[in-house]
Amino acid sequence: MQLYKRLKTLTANHVKSDRQADAKVPDDLWQKCPKCGTTILTKQLDEYATCPHCHYGFRISARQRLQWLVDEFQEQDTDLQTRDPLHFPGYPAKIKQAQAKTGLNDSVWTGRARIKDQQLALGIMDPTFIMGSLGTVTGEKITRLFERATKDGLPVVLCTASGGARMQEGISSLMQMAKISNAVAQHAAAGFLYLVVLTDPTTGGVTASFAMQGDITLAEPHALVGFAGRRVIEQTIHQKIPADLQDAENLEKHGFVDRIVQRQDEKELIYQLLQYGGGHHD
Repeated sequence: MQLYKRLKTLTANHVKSDRQADAKVPDDLWQKCPKCGTTILTKQLDEYATCPHCHYGFRISARQRLQWLVDEFQEQDTDLQTRDPLHFPGYPAKIKQAQAKTGLNDSVWTGRARIKDQQLALGIMDPTFIMGSLGTVTGEKITRLFERATKDGLPVVLCTASGGARMQEGISSLMQMAKISNAVAQHAAAGFLYLVVLTDPTTGGVTASFAMQGDITLAEPHALVGFAGRRVIEQTIHQKIPADLQDAENLEKHGFVDRIVQRQDEKELIYQLLQYGGGHHD
């Protein structure tokens, strides 16, 4: 016996999708700003890829950043290749995939650069390469960047973007923190400028070491900067943390960041700071 009548409603089974139409619609047609929630038509984003409402800088590759940051760049240490010290399952394939995607040998692009008449050693971490994680090759490239800068008498500009140490390399990854910090100290002892630009996200071991060792620390609007993630912090202290605790603006308020700078202003500001900081002229 049927107790209830079946309603004649329109269900998904009655609707035939137009697969050809679906294929014509790009997956990245719209982007939602993770900070202010504004939905943005992707083609409206310019080369700086920033939210027109709150100026948050979307995560971009090192190659995209390089296009508007300097006038000239000579890449270094492209021959270094990541190994698999722990024989971590799937790690070699993951490295090859990231290399093909970014055109980099690891998660940082390093070399000698020029902005107008100012020469500098430049490093740009790439969040699209395994989340900019700090591996052995990443650490070696940044260490060599500082060592060459010390030898050549150059200031260092480093744009950080990282999820922290690379778990697939274990203790070898963590050791890079101390190795880079030593090179930073030698560069500072020689009297040369080190300028950091914190971008979204800068977290983990990178924040715990060289990202916070600059003479001048800049940050992009609303960049996430911290050590542990929100969930880990809350589980540890057993209470909720403020929504803006790890925002660059909060770090500036408490003295950890010298200035918040929008992407379109970075090149000119860095140039001015290099002039004031005794940069190397052509």
